[in-house]
Amino acid sequence: MGLLDKIKEAFRFHSDSIDKSCFCICCNNYFKTFLPFGIVKRENALCPVCDSLERHRLHWHYINNKTILFKENGKNLKLLHVAPEIIFYNKFMSNNRINYFPCDKFEKGYENAYPPNTINVDITSIQFADNEFDAIYCSHVLEHVTDDKKALKELFRVLKPGGFAIIQVPLDKSRQSTFEDFRITDPQEREKAFGQKDHVRVYGRDYHERLQAAGFVVKIEDYLGNFTEEEIFRNGFMKGEDIYFCKKQNAN
Repeated sequence: MGLLDKIKEAFRFHSDSIDKSCFCICCNNYFKTFLPFGIVKRENALCPVCDSLERHRLHWHYINNKTILFKENGKNLKLLHVAPEIIFYNKFMSNNRINYFPCDKFEKGYENAYPPNTINVDITSIQFADNEFDAIYCSHVLEHVTDDKKALKELFRVLKPGGFAIIQVPLDKSRQSTFEDFRITDPQEREKAFGQKDHVRVYGRDYHERLQAAGFVVKIEDYLGNFTEEEIFRNGFMKGEDIYFCKKQNAN
């Protein structure tokens, strides 16, 4: 057992202490607590086994319990997964009821760094046909994309009528309006303005308006409202994150 494995094992609870532990829905392991994580450290954030963060566990809980993706009547759904997180990639790829299309915009020189079968896709100009996918999962991508409005229109275009998309971004609820300034190009200045060197905006409470402008019918779901304070801690969720569940209406 390597050093990293020993550290992970030290955080793992055994079955006799399950009642007092945290649980990772992504890897089905119990821990004394999740690890701190972030530029500004957040407590109870990082899973020491699968590296899931608060949003990953929340989204995975939602996908399993509130969508048809893994339901019997969801068999053979065609899923577009933008910038695939490896913890989700492995689950989707191994599920024979999902026709899975992981995609990312390849960086030059790093083409072999992406998970196998990942497709090189620029989401501002997606090469797939109209109405191609039953479902789309895109999380924490748009804050990196200069023309996010064009990207959203492309995601809407390739979604089938009646299909759904979960499109998440880091969002500052204290802001009414999204802040972006494309004159800011220096990485250090972007970090000061937007929180990370590779971000180009900070989304505000008007985020849903961008989704609607692309054509989506948007349901902002306070999924965390279904959980007690204790359950939020045990699952390692972050308070304040809503699920943006987007639909493409059937043509009448």
